[in-house]
Amino acid sequence: MKHSHQNIIDILNREKCSCVIESVNGEIYIGYERGVTDLLSLLNNNQTILHGAFIADKVVGKGAAAIMILGSVGGIYADVISRQALQLIENADIDLEYRILTDNIINRAGTGICPIEKLCADCKTAQECLPHITDFVAKIK
Repeated sequence: MKHSHQNIIDILNREKCSCVIESVNGEIYIGYERGVTDLLSLLNNNQTILHGAFIADKVVGKGAAAIMILGSVGGIYADVISRQALQLIENADIDLEYRILTDNIINRAGTGICPIEKLCADCKTAQECLPHITDFVAKIK
């Protein structure tokens, strides 16, 4: 029987956070940064948290999906996921549960497609997405 992650999803819904991560040893990490900043930081500095972890995330676009795949997460719950992200995750064979499937993730202003989603549009793999994500995050800091 699979361990229920409902408690992690409940934290995501209760806290004003972007994502909640439960590591394989049961540690809980809550991310409050917008976009992929928290995930990218973990991938670069503390990848052991991601390895095999369960992540509950409000919005999973292709960038977030790529980072989760590169971090070797075990399972993902998304409130909202884009078709591009869904495809990447399905190809990576990671357990996925989501509430809303959308064609594209919309930018914060609500005026168009999320910039990371746009930058990664032609990428075929998570590895191909990473330089685009890294450059974008470095520019907005």
